[in-house]
Amino acid sequence: MSALRDAFLSALIALGLFVPLVGLITTTTDRGLTLTVRPIATAVLVGLVFFGRLAFLTWRRRHTGREIVQSNRAFAEALSRAGRFVAPVLLLFAIAMPFFGSRYYVDLGILVLTYVMLGWGLNIVVGLAGLLDLGYVAFYAVGAYSYALFAQHFGLGFWTCLPLAGILAALWGIMLGFPVLRLRGDYLAIVTLAFGEIIRVVLINWTSLTNGPNGISGIPRPTLFGLQFSMDGGEGTVAHFFNIEPATIQRVIFLYYVILGLALLTNWVTLRLRRLPLGRAWEALREDEVACRSLGINVTSTKLTAFAIGALFGGFAGAFFATRQAFISPESFTFIESATVLAIVVLGGLGSQLGVALAALVMIGGLELLRGFLSYLADQMHSPLFADLAGELPLYRMLIFGLALVVMMVLRPRGLVSGRTPSVALGERREIAAELVAQGRG
Repeated sequence: MSALRDAFLSALIALGLFVPLVGLITTTTDRGLTLTVRPIATAVLVGLVFFGRLAFLTWRRRHTGREIVQSNRAFAEALSRAGRFVAPVLLLFAIAMPFFGSRYYVDLGILVLTYVMLGWGLNIVVGLAGLLDLGYVAFYAVGAYSYALFAQHFGLGFWTCLPLAGILAALWGIMLGFPVLRLRGDYLAIVTLAFGEIIRVVLINWTSLTNGPNGISGIPRPTLFGLQFSMDGGEGTVAHFFNIEPATIQRVIFLYYVILGLALLTNWVTLRLRRLPLGRAWEALREDEVACRSLGINVTSTKLTAFAIGALFGGFAGAFFATRQAFISPESFTFIESATVLAIVVLGGLGSQLGVALAALVMIGGLELLRGFLSYLADQMHSPLFADLAGELPLYRMLIFGLALVVMMVLRPRGLVSGRTPSVALGERREIAAELVAQGRG
């Protein structure tokens, strides 16, 4: 009876949330906006909450806390062992994908790899150093606008502006780090959130530099050793140099390999830093700042380097985003982007490189593939239901993210890949269980 009562209360709360979010929708008619009621969709969601909560309580009563911890540890160890084979397979798939994938899948791969790179960059700050950062999109925006302004006003190319954009983003990371040296936890999250909003508001109002809400267009594309990707096939183009037929897919594939290389560079640098004294200082800071100070570690420089290096890779990703889109505006750098990247890091597992990549693949690529599959079913079956689901799926993207976070925090609070091998070990290297790591408590 207690389980039924709990499930009923959960369904009642879900009813209050889903009625205004899902049950009521405005539609455009000849007489203006009309409020449409959708009781079936609301009832389905409330029913899912009721039976899901009931099933979870039943499962939890059959398993003790010790059994759940042991099963989570066994799953983490098995997943870490499988990661030795999963990571090379994912890498080979990423390298070979443009050769057998269509334009749609190459574009989707670029989007996924961009979020993978952002997730790995934020993982340095949140997962390794334990500093909760909700304003990571600010460095993403600094990198994008740095490249756009340098390219338009000084005529610099992408490869010249790329390190400059990263350095400027790192400087802004240091500027953010100084005011928050004494802050932890929720207070740190609030300040970083405010920093991200400050950057967005500055981009909107500094019209003489950033063109305000209108954004910056006509951003130059990257070149291949000075060769441009142009459809005219004239002198100085890739098609003319290699004597091939010009096609738009060539530039898209080139952009795909550029972001793949940048993401692999982020991963390689992060793994190398974890084995250095700086990386071990980050992990010591994450576990206990007081103990870290007592060991003689300079907490100030440790925090600043974490913010700077994480912002560096965010700036690289922003510069790539600008050259890929050829247009940027402040609307591309809202808090939702920071929340999405943080959700990927938390779902994958704080401090886990493989977990972040898998979470980005599922949360970004999986939802887009689901939308494409629903559209395919709508075309094949001539069903308006599947067409409506495919059209409305992007509207519920953050709702799906939130539900995934709730489920993950209940079942696996440390993320998908919670345990990991130590960076440095004396003797045999054993897996560090999730309950022995204070990740994200800085």
